[in-house]
Amino acid sequence: MSAGILESVLTCPHCNFVEQETMPTDACQFYYECSRCKTMLRPKPGDCCVFCSFGSVPCPPIQQQRGCCG
Repeated sequence: MSAGILESVLTCPHCNFVEQETMPTDACQFYYECSRCKTMLRPKPGDCCVFCSFGSVPCPPIQQQRGCCG
């Protein structure tokens, strides 16, 4: 089974800095520190991870419609 798209471009909502990151395939990434302003990003309510909230594509489990983090 394909893991889907693994690269996502995260955009910091505080300073608009963008950075390409590789998403994990076996876990949700709940925290992400912006490389520029050092703000600790957390998922928006209803999202499972920072990639679903601030990334250019949702995380691999959501892409595969198998849910994420129980």
